[in-house]
Amino acid sequence: MTIRDDFFIAFKQTISPAGLPRQFTLTVNNEPHPLCIAAAGELQAYLEDQKEWRHNFGLGNEEGQIIGKMFGVLVVQDQQGDVGYLAAFSGKLADTNTHAKFVPPVFDLLTENSFLNKGMQQLNEMNREIKQLQLAAVTPDKEVLNNLTAKRKQHSIDLQHEIFEHYHFTNQVGEERSLIDLFKTKGHKNPPAGAGECAGPKLLQYAFQHQLKPLALTEFWWGQSPKSATWKHKQFYACCKEKCEPILAHMLEGM
Repeated sequence: MTIRDDFFIAFKQTISPAGLPRQFTLTVNNEPHPLCIAAAGELQAYLEDQKEWRHNFGLGNEEGQIIGKMFGVLVVQDQQGDVGYLAAFSGKLADTNTHAKFVPPVFDLLTENSFLNKGMQQLNEMNREIKQLQLAAVTPDKEVLNNLTAKRKQHSIDLQHEIFEHYHFTNQVGEERSLIDLFKTKGHKNPPAGAGECAGPKLLQYAFQHQLKPLALTEFWWGQSPKSATWKHKQFYACCKEKCEPILAHMLEGM
């Protein structure tokens, strides 16, 4: 398998120009473009056999919490006209944001000594203070407890806002907009938690930043199905509306 510019993955099979989509194609009614199915098949074969990292998808005898994961593939064409694909996962995988086969996050929250790590340390300290106060007396001082609880809530809100401020998304003409701006434009007060971390926006961001032409995109679920969702192992799905729709409206403008 040939890999170019770190994340461009050449198909194992020969791709005929006649098989390319005439315009950019998203998954509709859980039906992806045939090239997306081929790319997903290659990625799924890798997931079944890889030994580079460990993550409990709930498919075997892995230890720890079961966390199924949405993966995405974006079929792209490089400046030489060669067709391949990019791969991504939603959120983090095996407790990290970065893996050799997958495009990087739009913004890496897990860097050492980041504002998020420091903010979470402060939040954990507030949690300890509240717990100690509750355990120290039969009837803890309500005013002190309420003040600490309010302080913790505001700190959490401020930290989430700062996270959103670090996410900026581009489109095919290089126009960049912030996550907060994109959701406000669509009438949302704030983005939902986890917005910007889905596979689709990660893939498009990397393609636009590295002069790769997006041709077709799909996502599939890998792992045990969550009890509260309809996601099923190896099934294809369109990008989610809650977290991705305002982002993709900007990223896919004109396509």
